[in-house]
Amino acid sequence: MNRSRSLSTIFGWPLLILVTGLAGLVIALTGDGWRDVAAWIALSVPVLAVIRAMRARHR
Repeated sequence: MNRSRSLSTIFGWPLLILVTGLAGLVIALTGDGWRDVAAWIALSVPVLAVIRAMRARHR
C-alpha cells in the first residue's frame, strides 16, 4: 500500500468539492430564480460526496 501518488490524485476531488460548494454559496447569495436551482445543485455535491464516502467505508 506504499505507492506514490501525485498531488492531483490526492487533492483533486477535495478541491473540486470545495470549489463547487463555494460557488454554490456565492450563487445562492447573489440571485434568485434559476440561480436558486444552480445553488441547490452545487450545494448538494458535498453532501453527496460525504454519503458516497460513508457507504464506501462501510463496505
